Amino acid sequence: MENLISDLALILISAGIVTLLFKRLRQPLVLGYIVAGFLAGPHMPYTPTVTETASIQTWADLGVIFLMFTLGLEFSFKKIVKMGMGPVVAACLTMFCMMSVGSGVGHLFGWGNMNSLFLGGMLAMSSTTIIYKAFDDLGLRQKKFAGEVLSVLILEDILGILLMVVLSAVAVSRQFEGAALAGSLLKLAFFLILWFVVGVYVVPLFLKKTQRWMNRETLLVVSIGLCFLLVMLAERAGYSAAFGAFMMGSILAETIEAESIERVVSPVKDLFGAIFFVSVGMLVDPAVIAQYWLPVLVLCGAIVVGQAVLGSTSFLLSGQPLRTAVQCGFSMAQIGEFAFIIASLGTSLGVTDQFLYPVVVAVSIITTFFTPYMIRAARPAGEAVERLVPDRVLTRIARRKQREAVAAEPEEHLWKSLLMALVSQVGAYLTLSIAVVTLSLGVLLPLCRGALGHWVGNGVCGLLAVLTAAPFLRAIVMRKNHSEEWKQLSRRGRLHRWLLRLTLAVRFAVAVAPTYYVLNFLSPLWWPWHVAAAVGLVGLMIVSQRVKFVSIRLERTFLQNLRSREVKARSEQHDAPGYAGRLNSRNIHIARLDVPECSLWAGRRLKELGFSRADGVMVAAIVRSDHRLNVPDGEAMLFPGDCLEVIGDDESLQAFGMRLAAEQFEPTARGTSLQLRRFIVREGTPFVGRSLAESGIRSAWHCMVVGVEDDEGNIEPASAARVFAEQDVVWIVGEEASVRRLLKAHEVVKKEKEGTHA
Repeated sequence: MENLISDLALILISAGIVTLLFKRLRQPLVLGYIVAGFLAGPHMPYTPTVTETASIQTWADLGVIFLMFTLGLEFSFKKIVKMGMGPVVAACLTMFCMMSVGSGVGHLFGWGNMNSLFLGGMLAMSSTTIIYKAFDDLGLRQKKFAGEVLSVLILEDILGILLMVVLSAVAVSRQFEGAALAGSLLKLAFFLILWFVVGVYVVPLFLKKTQRWMNRETLLVVSIGLCFLLVMLAERAGYSAAFGAFMMGSILAETIEAESIERVVSPVKDLFGAIFFVSVGMLVDPAVIAQYWLPVLVLCGAIVVGQAVLGSTSFLLSGQPLRTAVQCGFSMAQIGEFAFIIASLGTSLGVTDQFLYPVVVAVSIITTFFTPYMIRAARPAGEAVERLVPDRVLTRIARRKQREAVAAEPEEHLWKSLLMALVSQVGAYLTLSIAVVTLSLGVLLPLCRGALGHWVGNGVCGLLAVLTAAPFLRAIVMRKNHSEEWKQLSRRGRLHRWLLRLTLAVRFAVAVAPTYYVLNFLSPLWWPWHVAAAVGLVGLMIVSQRVKFVSIRLERTFLQNLRSREVKARSEQHDAPGYAGRLNSRNIHIARLDVPECSLWAGRRLKELGFSRADGVMVAAIVRSDHRLNVPDGEAMLFPGDCLEVIGDDESLQAFGMRLAAEQFEPTARGTSLQLRRFIVREGTPFVGRSLAESGIRSAWHCMVVGVEDDEGNIEPASAARVFAEQDVVWIVGEEASVRRLLKAHEVVKKEKEGTHA
């Protein structure tokens, strides 16, 4: 225990000192943590060293859990759907290309299948933290291409979670067979849907019921408890703790308490996240890096060139203009925190060699330092590429948006909408049905047999299983049968009606399958009887009004929970304006910026600031707490913490953001405090015969009179009309500089008076 405390003290002190230095140098804090870990690690003999690395690794694992939990809190399935296919295509192509490049480099150096596979995973994703910080430092976060990059980074983080699950499955089986991998993916999809659907149904209801007793402390404890609950379930199911933490974060992200949870969890995440990155730095071995200096340089070159060429091509294929695609690709030329997490996964599973971790850390550090220069070089590189590309090719690229805007055939649109809804709903309800059957046969059946006997227990268990799954099985068959798409397609001809009936028959067969499985597992009768009984039971579920009522109520509650945060945001009018999407397709777009606490704009009116004249932007709205002022006039005043929705092009928004960041005053030093002092009113001083209101102690000297001391040493409060007399002992309070000036002036005046009398 003593060693653990001393190690933790060494880690945090080292991290604090180094990160303060990195903060002053305007470098990413992640790199500061890694450097601190190297200084406190076993490979640095000139500084104090951590003694119990095993305990620190446990804390680092907690850091991964909290990092993935907060990542899930920032994720929303609905946001991904609203992004469209462009970012999805760019993210998938970029990850596939970079994973192939990393795996190819691993095979080039003869590192084996597992090392090469995990190396490809480490190179597949860019660093959200580092890119976000670089955009802020360079004043580019309001650029249109920056928004595209951040959308792809969010998707890469999500795909990274799935990649970790796949890598874990491959590492455990030690094989690449398609059947085993497909089985692992089906199992992953099952747990993904099950946890999300059940979580979105149960967790918001729990938080709503306990809201009256929930403060910041209990919200922190409850949210972390829920996180570790799903972490435990994920590990029991054979998945990583990071996957479970991310899933619970994504579930809580759909609740109205998501922002509050993110705020209370953030300090805990920062602490354990720092320990994780420090533990990464401890694994940096200069001897290994010196030995593998050539692979380090090759990997750095592969990342920079690969993202610049393949990444830009991926963005181009996703529908972005050529110059924007080049800017996006150049911005992502580095690896970061996800590479460390995947490297840690490979080490914990024992499938990667020890040298790979420090090599990847070295590559991350080098590419991170290159990031600002790559982002600055993106624009001239894009202009150079445009000069090299023939005009007819540029014209075809520019016309893609117009071709994409052409609407698809109405029938195709209706079928696409209907089939997507059917697949998602059948998948969700079938997952719930399978979960009910699995729990019934695995947990309930032994209890029923023990209490009621074998055959009676089988019957009771089967009845309970079918009744519990009935609302889900009915929904598989009946959902969307009365939707607008179904009605329109049924009026478009006999072929459409037959196809609709085919979908109904397929869904009926899907609903019969779990019922048949339960009957066939529990009953000794011939299997055709089980089929007939399953068909009859599903038919009863369809016609039962009670089952229909329960099914509709369950789905309605789920959808209300899923949309609760969106509904609240709409009611508070915090969503982006409806015209934002239309502006994004033009040369101007909308951006949201927060007025800092120390902004010189606070207390000034829009007409005084002259944003339209000076910066070329228009303020569309001012969002202040729960109040929104749309289209403000020149008399509207700004306050610290206001969120400004401004419209402009990339250049004007960038200039506006830089002006917002620059026009701030230096905050009062935290060390400034008030002092309590006393002085005696002497003969000849200007306070004699004057009242407190006339003395100017508050207005001229910025001090406050606490009171006047009486003969017994008690301090009596002084009113504004209190007249000072000679020998009064006055107690004042004020800042040190103000008190010193007042006392010094008092002494000077007293001495001058005494000199005059002499």
